[in-house]
Amino acid sequence: MMTRLVLGGLAVLAWAQVGWAQEGAWTPLFDGQSLKGWKAAENPASFQVKDGAIVAVGPRAHLFYVGDGQASFKNFELQAEVMAKPGANSGLFFHTAFQDKDWPEQGFEVQVNNSQPRQGNYLEMKKTGSLYGVRDQYKAVVRDNEWFQLRVTVRGNHVLIWVNDQQLVDYVEPAEAVPPTHGKHRRLSSGTFALQAHDPASEARFKNLRVKRLPDDARDNVTPPVVDDAYRQILALQDANFPMVNSHVHLKGGLTLEEALATSRATGIGYGIAVNCGLKFAVTNDAGIEAYLASMKNQPAYVAMQAEGREWVHMFSKEAIAKFDYVFTDSMTISDDEGHRMRLWIKDEVVVGDKQKFMDTLVRRAVGILNTEPIDIYVNPTYLPEVIASEYDTLWTEARMRQVIDAAVKNGVAIEINSRFRLPSEKFIKMAKAAGAKFSFGTNNAENQIGDINYCLQMAKACGLTWEDMFVPKPDGQKPVQVKR
Repeated sequence: MMTRLVLGGLAVLAWAQVGWAQEGAWTPLFDGQSLKGWKAAENPASFQVKDGAIVAVGPRAHLFYVGDGQASFKNFELQAEVMAKPGANSGLFFHTAFQDKDWPEQGFEVQVNNSQPRQGNYLEMKKTGSLYGVRDQYKAVVRDNEWFQLRVTVRGNHVLIWVNDQQLVDYVEPAEAVPPTHGKHRRLSSGTFALQAHDPASEARFKNLRVKRLPDDARDNVTPPVVDDAYRQILALQDANFPMVNSHVHLKGGLTLEEALATSRATGIGYGIAVNCGLKFAVTNDAGIEAYLASMKNQPAYVAMQAEGREWVHMFSKEAIAKFDYVFTDSMTISDDEGHRMRLWIKDEVVVGDKQKFMDTLVRRAVGILNTEPIDIYVNPTYLPEVIASEYDTLWTEARMRQVIDAAVKNGVAIEINSRFRLPSEKFIKMAKAAGAKFSFGTNNAENQIGDINYCLQMAKACGLTWEDMFVPKPDGQKPVQVKR
């Protein structure tokens, strides 16, 4: 309702109804007291107003913003304060439209989920701040029971999402539609906003929701992505709840954390950023671990320890190791039966001699590592030194593969699919999948170029990997260093 006020001969327009959004001005979407301007579908009782916030909890329902009839937004900035209760799953939709039941088919969802546990046979991988199924965040960046600020900007084909001023999403929509999609009409266009009540065990709260309209012709100077087979597969895998994470990234060759995170946002691939810890490496004691962890505090990436050599288990405390999201190692540093220590990637250190004997020793060392070292992921698997690498298919017999796979499965250690070295072989991966192994993706960059995950994608397709086959970091108290005896 519009009321005309006359003050000293000056006409002032006062908009009494919440929701009329003038271009360039911030307009509240919620009055803090009622659901005026909103319309609930399916189970209206799943939404209430308490303590100045919209509370979403109960059977599936969606609360659509209808405003005063002008509830259609193309380009905008949206801000909201959000709190998720433990185990909650919720979301905020944009460019959507009212529907009386089911999950919204139109528009995009910004995920709210810090800690939802497995629901039957499904574990939701996408965490708070994800552009659901398009650009997913896999590490929780906020805690339950704490208010955080969610900010979403849409300008043309460009979507940006921040959580507490930490940018998580930088999505540029391609010029062409890329099926499959989570929603039937998941294309940037225009529409309204909606809040989600996901289930009776999920409670989320929203307050201080406000929007600023931007001009309909507003666009950022961004280049649409090239839509190739890899792009299509990544989007399809994300849509299928597959965690698109490169768990083996290093800040090397001048690569900065800011550059790595920008690449992650642009590609839609999450990163686990690892520091090398061990004899003659960057980190050699607990103080070095603490310094690295401090440099990665509150960053939207997993923080990993690459445990180097076999000495690492005696160089660091269990308490320090447990502060990493996960730990990985390989068998690229071993000693032969005569005590000769070899780093297999350094040609001058490698002594092969009898190839069969060398392979038997390498397999024994790998199995020993898997049985005794408190690791989450076995990386660079089946790596061979250059002098015998061309004989991979002959030397890595099925019996040798089986020994390594059985040890990994027995000890709950995931196996990396490494794109840089294109390891392990498809045969190995299929055997490991059949045995119940879990997998991770990694590039193990040696320089400032992180590299692509194309080999990982090829193997995921060839071996029929699903989200259930993929590694998920263990929670505090269940990490290998905390439970392995």
